[in-house]
Amino acid sequence: MSLGFQEHDHKSCIQNALQAADKYCADRGLQFTKTRRRVLEILLMEHKALGAYDILSHLTDEGTRAQPPIVYRALDFLVTHDLVHKIEKLNAYSACSHPGETHSPVFMICRNCKNVVETQTEPLRSFMGSAAKSAGFLIERTVIEAEGLCPSCQ
Repeated sequence: MSLGFQEHDHKSCIQNALQAADKYCADRGLQFTKTRRRVLEILLMEHKALGAYDILSHLTDEGTRAQPPIVYRALDFLVTHDLVHKIEKLNAYSACSHPGETHSPVFMICRNCKNVVETQTEPLRSFMGSAAKSAGFLIERTVIEAEGLCPSCQ
């Protein structure tokens, strides 16, 4: 998924991300339940951020008798363990492109098609780091969301 808006082998992309999530959870003794895995897989299937009710709709269409709390609990687990990010601008969720890695995500959100691409930045080495240093502030976490047009929508 870190290939941005470029064409790529999406099936392989999904498999690799699920394998990374399996390993991440196994290494930490976390329960990667069938529901949590399926919610992550649904998010990986799209390069769009999805709301909880969009995910619930996918599960319902598949015949799963899920209720909103089940989806929210799965999302809470996935966000807590950095396998999924919440996109505040859209009040939606996107699978992490770098599970298990310490990083500061930057989200590029296409305002037309709603595709979301995650890239990285190093805030401590950027203008934010300089501003924080001069204010005596220690940055522990940053999330940057940029809205614009992807190559397909330009």
